[in-house]
Formats: sequence, C-alpha cells, structure tokens
Amino acid sequence: MTVDFNALPPQTIAARIDALPATRPLWVFISLLAIGGFFELFDLFETGYISSGLVADHIFHLGEEGLFGISDQAAFASVTFLGLFVGASLLAPFADRYGRRLTFIFALGWYGLFSLIMAFQQSSEGILLCRFLVGMGLGVELVTIDTYLAEWTPAHLRSKAFAFAFFIQFLSVPAVALLSWWLIPHQWFSLAGWRWVIIIGALFSAIIWLIRRHLPESPRWLMEKNRVQEAHHIMMAMEKRCGAKIVTDLPTNAHAEVIKGQFRDIWSAKWRRRTLMLMVMNFFQAIGFFGFGNWLPTLLSGKGASLSHSLLYAFFITLAYPLGSLLCTLYADKLENKWQIVAASLMTVICGTGFALTHQPWIMVLCGFLITYSNAWLTYSYHAYQTEIFPTAIRARAVGFCYSFSRLSTALSSILIGLILTSAGSSAVILFIVFSMLMVMLSVAIFGPTTRGKDLENI
Repeated sequence: MTVDFNALPPQTIAARIDALPATRPLWVFISLLAIGGFFELFDLFETGYISSGLVADHIFHLGEEGLFGISDQAAFASVTFLGLFVGASLLAPFADRYGRRLTFIFALGWYGLFSLIMAFQQSSEGILLCRFLVGMGLGVELVTIDTYLAEWTPAHLRSKAFAFAFFIQFLSVPAVALLSWWLIPHQWFSLAGWRWVIIIGALFSAIIWLIRRHLPESPRWLMEKNRVQEAHHIMMAMEKRCGAKIVTDLPTNAHAEVIKGQFRDIWSAKWRRRTLMLMVMNFFQAIGFFGFGNWLPTLLSGKGASLSHSLLYAFFITLAYPLGSLLCTLYADKLENKWQIVAASLMTVICGTGFALTHQPWIMVLCGFLITYSNAWLTYSYHAYQTEIFPTAIRARAVGFCYSFSRLSTALSSILIGLILTSAGSSAVILFIVFSMLMVMLSVAIFGPTTRGKDLENI
C-alpha cells in the first residue's frame, strides 16, 4: 500500500524528506554522492588497461605462474573482486553503526590512499596487496553511497536519482579508456603510463574527499540513533537550501532507545525472503553485466570481427552505459523498480539471443548496444531497489551482504566464461548470460515486493 505523505504529521523525517522539491541544490547533492561511485567503476574498468601496462613494464609476466599458482593478470583480477567482496560483506555494516557520512568519507580516503601507494609499487606482490586493499575501500564505498542516496532522496525521485547517479558513474568507462589510450604507451616524468592512470584517479578522489567532508549525515540514520536535535537541524538546513517549507517542530518519529541492527536481523522471518531473493539476483545479474562488458571484444572477435573492428564496435557499444542511464532518467520514477529489473533482464535475454544468432556486423553492434543499455537500466534499478526493501537500522548491512554475492559471482563466472568460450564458443557464452538474466527475472518477479512511491520504513 502506498503511503500518503500528506496524511503523515508534517514534522516526521519521512514527510520532510519527501517534501523536498527537485531543485538545483538537491541535484548537486545527488551528484556529489554519485561521483564517489565514479571511482569504483573507474577502478574496475581500468583493470584490463593497466594490466597490459604492468606486463610491458615487466612487473607482470606472461605465461608464468605467479602468486596463488595462477598468472599475475588473473591474480590481479581475483584480488580486486576479493577485496570488493570483503568490503561489501564485512565492512559495509560500519555504515549502520557509525553513520553514512563517516563511512563514506573514510572509504573514499582509503581508496585514494592505497591507490596512490599502489602506483609506486615495484613488485607484483606489492601491486596485488595494494589492489586487494583498494578493493576493500571500494566495496564499502558503493554500498554506502546507495544507502545514503536512498535515504536522502524524496520517494517520487528515488529511481530518477539513481538513474542520474549512474549516468555520472558510467562516464568513468570512456574516461578510463581515453586516459589509458593516451598515457599507458608512454612514460611521463620517468613514471610509466599505467602509474599515471592510477595516480590521476587517486588525486581526483582526494579532491572529491575534500569537497564531500561537508556533506550532511542521513537524518533517517540519526533518528534511528535517537539523535533527534541533530537530525532536525540537518533537515532545516536542507529545507532552506532546497527552497522547501522549513519545519520548526521537532521530528515526531524518534525512538525511545537507540536501535542497533545485527547481522541476524536480516535472517528474521520478516526479512529472510528478501535477503535470499537479493542474493540470487545479485549473483546472476553480475554475470550479465561483467560477463558481457568485460568479454565484449573477445566475443566480437569470436564471431568473426577483426581485432581493430572488434575494438571499434566495442567503443560504440559501451557508449550505451552513460547514454542509457541518462535516457532512463526520463521514465525511471514513473515505473515500479521491481518490474524495471524484470524488463531490463528480459531485454538482455531477447537482444542476447539475437547477438548469439547473428554474424552481421550492424546487427551485432545494435544488439550489443541494446544489451549494454539494458545493463545500464538494470544497474540503476536494482541498486535503488535493494536499498528500498530493508529498514534504516540494517540497510547498509543487508545491502552489503547481498551485494557482495555479485562480486563473488564475478570472480567465479570469469573463470567459467573462459572455459565455455574455449570449449563451446562465443554463442555459448551469450546463452549462459541469457540463462543468468532469466534467473534474475524469476527471482525478482516472484519474490520481490513493490516499492514505488512508498516510504522507506513502510515497504
């Protein structure tokens, strides 16, 4: 049942947040949150580019077993996602305990610091250790951004805000590609180009860190901790900034005692079904997103495209990440998130089947573009959705645990896709991705609750 916010006491935090108008200051605030996610995607997509630079710099060695008994390049990808898994599953609960703002600032600073240290490592062991630590910071960063964004955005703008946030974040894909193309083949001031790609990301994150130290804490979280006066003053400041009616009465939805969410709470009878649904959804959606995105040039080459053509086709296809997210802002807040996830997955199924069956270049590019668009659509809708279906006291903890399964599946599916590609070809890989998207559709369609227009605490 949709909550009528006009029927709520005007001084409740939920009603005051949902009364915020969609003015420029609110969108600036959303953009500042989104820029943090820019660095996670920047870091993930730089993996393939700087790996080639590490080989050229003789830090990684082709055809040799390195740490863990696998190649350096494989270990580099593995420790990245292992770090993301640890950060999302084990460290995200700090956002429920210590607050969104503090965790957010700490995670971004952690990422920038260890990225900078990694840029000056001379051994593969040092690179891999720093990469793992960078992944930990990024893992907790994105979970905290999602919870922060969901709790500060009016209900009627939540999905649109997530779509716009991912438009900003997906700009990192062409950004890292252009930086790598420009820097990696050369040395600058006696430093190899791959080091500069990392340094630039770290320095820009430091600038954003300085800007975002002044972001306000989530008033919903403050109310859970019974910090009523602080929540009230933060809300008044935001209402003034956004040109909304300033409510002077203290919030009425305070708790008698501080609420401390526990890991066991996400397995209670009330939330267990949602936890299991999101675990399945995250595990399989990551196969569709990273399986297609990371293997795109290889899949194109496997269907007969030359190397130069496959890279050119891949460039046009990946433009759908930012462009698709921007287009989604036109309808994101008009549709139920649950059904947007289902529709985006269905689009991947249909276009993925077309990609698998065709060998015509223009059809491959069209189907590839539409798959990438559907991945962008799926990304913002499920990121918004999973923050909506848990209460504030356990939101970061639950989202972090469920989201970590996407990192685990990425590491496993990368190995599996490589085996499928070798033994059965690129069409079989696409069919594997199609099957994964069918699992996403079924899990959310059958077990997912509806959320559109509802107060976060009443979904």
